[in-house]
Amino acid sequence: MNLAQALFAPRAVALIGASGDARKNTARPQRYLKKHGYAGRVVPINPTRGEVLGERAYPSLAAAPEGIEHAFVMAGGEAVEQALEDCGARGIPVMSVYSDGFAEAGEAGAARQAKLAARAKVLGVRLLGPNSMGVVNLPGRMALTVNAVLEMEAPPAGWISIVSQSGTMLGTVLSRGAARGLGFAKLVSLGNEADLGAGEMVELLAADADTRVILLFLETVRDAPRLAAAARAAHAAGKPVVAYKLGRSALGERLARSHTGAMAGSDKAVDAFFRDCGIVRVDMLETLVEIAPLLAGRKPPQLGRAPRVAVVTTTGGGAASVVDRLGLAGIETVAPGSDAPIIDLTMAATPQKYAATLDALLAAPECDAVLATVGSSAQFHPQLAVEPILAAKPAAKPLAAFFTPHAERSLQLLAKAGIAAFRTPEACADAFAAYFAWRAPRSAPQSAPVALAPGKDALAVVASLGIEVAQCEVARAPEYAHGVPYPVAVKIRVPGVEHKTEAGGVILGVRDREELVQKARNLPGAEVLVQKMESGLAEAIVGYRDDPLVGPVVLVGAGGVLAELYQDYALRVAPVSVAEAEEMIGEVKGLTLLRGYRKLPRGDVRALAQAVAAMSRLALVPGRPVAEAECNPVIVKAQGAVAVDALLVMKE
Repeated sequence: MNLAQALFAPRAVALIGASGDARKNTARPQRYLKKHGYAGRVVPINPTRGEVLGERAYPSLAAAPEGIEHAFVMAGGEAVEQALEDCGARGIPVMSVYSDGFAEAGEAGAARQAKLAARAKVLGVRLLGPNSMGVVNLPGRMALTVNAVLEMEAPPAGWISIVSQSGTMLGTVLSRGAARGLGFAKLVSLGNEADLGAGEMVELLAADADTRVILLFLETVRDAPRLAAAARAAHAAGKPVVAYKLGRSALGERLARSHTGAMAGSDKAVDAFFRDCGIVRVDMLETLVEIAPLLAGRKPPQLGRAPRVAVVTTTGGGAASVVDRLGLAGIETVAPGSDAPIIDLTMAATPQKYAATLDALLAAPECDAVLATVGSSAQFHPQLAVEPILAAKPAAKPLAAFFTPHAERSLQLLAKAGIAAFRTPEACADAFAAYFAWRAPRSAPQSAPVALAPGKDALAVVASLGIEVAQCEVARAPEYAHGVPYPVAVKIRVPGVEHKTEAGGVILGVRDREELVQKARNLPGAEVLVQKMESGLAEAIVGYRDDPLVGPVVLVGAGGVLAELYQDYALRVAPVSVAEAEEMIGEVKGLTLLRGYRKLPRGDVRALAQAVAAMSRLALVPGRPVAEAECNPVIVKAQGAVAVDALLVMKE
């Protein structure tokens, strides 16, 4: 049967481990289904009771009547495995597992989960969880969950759907959104994602008639290719996908790992991944709750310059608080026809003037969005500034509001009208920054598979990609004979030493053979690398990494021994084209001088971009055997760019 129907609109559900004690978690799904008007049949499974909360109970799923389309498992121990066998035997297409003791419980639990998933595949049963709090379909009045937020009397149905790896965060987003008048469609708790994952859920929601915006609460990324494909499908369907992901800090990564049993990866790589597949990333949980109306029905902006927002206000201080935050996000504030950063109507506001100002700004080409900042009138006199916002003429650019007081009623009015409204300047600025950073999914450049040079010599591998490397030869003691013209650089060749400079293993500017022999004797090992000295206008670092979460990424940044200290780089999902590599170089502050900054000599940006694109093609090597690779520095000249050192780390 249809997976979406079995998940979100089953005609009959079985509650395995249903409790007759209404106070217990395991009684909640049955109570919530009845409370919120589920029209299907509810079948409690409890081996010790013939009746549960007024419904006839059955000792096992095998003894239950036909027609069940979704089984929700709350029993512990081996009951989960038995329930799976019963689902397979009865042809039940979906089994959600609330029970724990799987991947989050260590190696033994992970092995148990893998076995469960493999068996489910054989039986043709789709698994949600384990550790899943279930599924909610508010328009369909189906609340198959243990999440206590469903104690709420009437959660507002709407067009925002949520997919969360944390079950409790579903309740957080739903309750906070409901307080602002935001309505929700589908809510899914993924749990451990043994089978059904974030990507497949986004695919289903992209095709869901009730859903207009998809929110993701992520602790990790478990299947990047599936999620990327799903995000592209959602974009094609006109449904923005917004993600709040834990792991911004090192501490956050550790917490995410311990909570999910999953490996956390580089947060910068996740940023690049989201950008690549068109997912909007927000920094704040509050923004995740509030941003949906800002994006609904819109496409990614394509400005080619710094974004500009017109701010109209009835509160100077309130406007200043959000303008300050917008500035930190690199967003300019403008007042068309004036040098002032805002349009302040504090002393002259009337409903008519406010409405006319908004309509003029929404039509003005000088700004890309309009923000109405409203003071105490939002709470006590909504006719002054809130009603004009509601009456504003629809426009291609976004209109949003920031209310400085606590004004629930006004928030609800705007939510009903589909206008984004924010309670804090921080969330407001974060939302605008996320909107302006939003990009359409990228089409990866088409390239043939790449063959590497044999062996593990880093410079040889780099050269096989088409990157120019400095002329070099291996010289052996005691003669250190070579054919490289002087002056030369001399570098150690010691296995396991990745950063030769830090190990004192680099000698620069050696003028002749006598100096070479004298100095090389002080270096460890019987061999050294003798390399032609290169000079240019700037040093760059070009790197590649097969990230454990999102796959291959390529990096370009300011290079040399201080590259790691400066953290001045741009990152993209690999492979990239030469044009995309040039765009990356343009984002690196330390490479600005290559474009003739303050009349300095221009460097060969194109040659550096070709090196970046070439390095990114490591993603196309069959089997992707390279874990990491790096050229540092790449000397950028007036004409050409040459790598003088390289690092290669193969997968084990």
